[in-house]
Amino acid sequence: MTSLLAAAAFFVLIHLLVSGTRVRDALVGRIGEGPYMGLFSLASLAGIVWLSLAFGRARSAPGNELIWGAASVLRWVQVGLQLGAVSLVVLGLSTPNPTSVRQEAALDRPVQGVLRITRHPFLCGVAIWAIGHLLVNGDVASMVLFASMLLLTLFGTVSIDAKRRRALGSKWDAFAAQTSIIPFLAIAQGRQRLNIGEIGAWRLLLAVGVWAALLLGHPHLVGVPALP
Repeated sequence: MTSLLAAAAFFVLIHLLVSGTRVRDALVGRIGEGPYMGLFSLASLAGIVWLSLAFGRARSAPGNELIWGAASVLRWVQVGLQLGAVSLVVLGLSTPNPTSVRQEAALDRPVQGVLRITRHPFLCGVAIWAIGHLLVNGDVASMVLFASMLLLTLFGTVSIDAKRRRALGSKWDAFAAQTSIIPFLAIAQGRQRLNIGEIGAWRLLLAVGVWAALLLGHPHLVGVPALP
């Protein structure tokens, strides 16, 4: 369990204390954008591998106590949440977005598609993924893993916004004024309108396909069934 806690802390802190802060700005100024991105990508990959291995070991460790058992209805809720999570991740990865790495030029385009729903679709998808898994996994190891991912995504959105505001100034402010971090908040506040047609049928079909594949493949990929 100690290794899992250390891996979770490492992965979260390199993002929250480096990636979106002035520490990043200083490092880029010293070594350049390309070398920084390469080193940070390697550190992130190492963190993911460490976290995955540590979680696998912690799941079967003696100290991994079950804090609560999930009711059957929560497992069905989890299935629905994962459809929303996967949809946001797929839409986020396939849509030009100024919050993504080296996609600042997307600020010159009108706000459309999934960006009307949230300007951080990928991170919001990961947050929903983590929340869903916390609902149905009551053991200590799972709580450490998924709570750390939830913490990273929630603070990560704020960190990215601050980084983009420093770099892009008024152009970013205009984009942020039209969008929201929380899904559908800008629409509810009248700053945006929902337009499903802009998202594209192929993206929606791809999202459902990925969700179904993960649902059916979960026992083989993770070792436990996703369906109740």
